[in-house]
Amino acid sequence: MKNTLRDRLSKPGLILAPGVHDMVSLRLADRMGFEALYMTGFGTVASHLGLPDAGLATYSDMLGRVQAMAGMARTPLIADGDTGYGGLLNVQHTVRGYEAAGAQAIQLEDQEFPKKCGHTPGRRVIPMEDMVRKIRVAVEARRSADFLIIARTDARTAHGLDEALKRAQAYAEAGADILFVESPESVDEMLRITATLNKPLLANMVEGGRTPVLSPQQLQDIGYRLAIFPVSSLLAAAQAMQDAYARLKGLAMSAGAGHSGRTGSDAAEGTLAAGPALMPFSEMTQLMGFEDVWAFERRHAQD
Repeated sequence: MKNTLRDRLSKPGLILAPGVHDMVSLRLADRMGFEALYMTGFGTVASHLGLPDAGLATYSDMLGRVQAMAGMARTPLIADGDTGYGGLLNVQHTVRGYEAAGAQAIQLEDQEFPKKCGHTPGRRVIPMEDMVRKIRVAVEARRSADFLIIARTDARTAHGLDEALKRAQAYAEAGADILFVESPESVDEMLRITATLNKPLLANMVEGGRTPVLSPQQLQDIGYRLAIFPVSSLLAAAQAMQDAYARLKGLAMSAGAGHSGRTGSDAAEGTLAAGPALMPFSEMTQLMGFEDVWAFERRHAQD
């Protein structure tokens, strides 16, 4: 692999990985110069299936998204692998599939199946020994040591921080490259995590979640090496779309009531001027690669 995440992890400084949930967000983030991108399970399931991140997406659903995103991205991609989609044989299959698809890291968690989003209630975890076996299988299954195994524990919410730290240490001893203690509930807890565990640590920054959302500098000062902001772009996009649809619905209702005296281009300009900010259509076509299509057509145009 070139420009591997493992190489970057060996150097000092925090790696900030924004969440990507579909191919538009992937294209946008990929051109920004981030050092890694995070394929969020929450956002991918929401955008691809329109369903909650509650164990409803299958391995095949998610593998297809990994293949599409990693195949297009120039930036190293970290991919959410949930629980490995089953038992030990499933974990082996998932790790090999994600690695072959082009991801540079997979996140595996110790929840019972069906899993739930990490900042929602009702999560239950499997016995620690069962997750240790999953991590060992994941390490054994990868083809290259450059493919990183991220071990996540969801034990904090139901069993407390002591249990979460005990599990994280066991997962480190099983061979995990990065540890992810999900949903600590204070800065003091985050400080305890970084003081206790001697492996690269991941911080999950979910706006409106259970963990304080800190700046990249604060996270680096605390001792984290990797920070994901999994749903920032999804929440922004959803709000922008809701605003745009609401604006269009209001205009339609006004027109139906005979309140609009403007037509044609004047009305269209009023719609854009008064509504949510929009990316210029020309920029959107450029983002999606239309310039390459047009260049191809020019090269192969018939005389």
